[in-house]
Amino acid sequence: MRQSVSAFRVLSFAILATATLVGTTGCFKRGAKGDYALAPEVRPLEVPPDLNVPAGQAAATAAVASSTLASQAARPAPAANPAAANNAGFTVPGTKEEVFAKVGTALETVDGVKIASKAQLLGSYDVAFEGSDFLVRVVAVDAGAYVSAVDPRGMPATAAAPTKLLGELKAKLAP
Repeated sequence: MRQSVSAFRVLSFAILATATLVGTTGCFKRGAKGDYALAPEVRPLEVPPDLNVPAGQAAATAAVASSTLASQAARPAPAANPAAANNAGFTVPGTKEEVFAKVGTALETVDGVKIASKAQLLGSYDVAFEGSDFLVRVVAVDAGAYVSAVDPRGMPATAAAPTKLLGELKAKLAP
């Protein structure tokens, strides 16, 4: 009898261990359905839509895409610089580097301007003027370099202080 009790305990322990092991491995997981519930390495391969197109339709798709590109090229391009469309800046003849240096010199001569930092590679001066903080940017364009003011959001700075400073810079730099 003693032997049957210990065999029963061993068998009970084995069943309990197996149930615990099966329960913790997720074999009875509920809620997840379909291929998404599988481990990433056993999910079926997803084929991109353009590789799923039959051979005859691929040429037609390419022709439609090229005609779309041609029609877009025929449209007038938007302004290269949104600030240019809003008259928030001006163009100075010369290279970007030359105009950047001239802008720095001009900024130093304007009363009330504090240059916090400058980044020649980016073509920008971080300035504070009459209680406003903004960037004075110099960008290369076909006619030389375009000088504009940009607010912290990256939009053209059209408040009173940036507009006034750009007016003073234009008077000092424009021919």
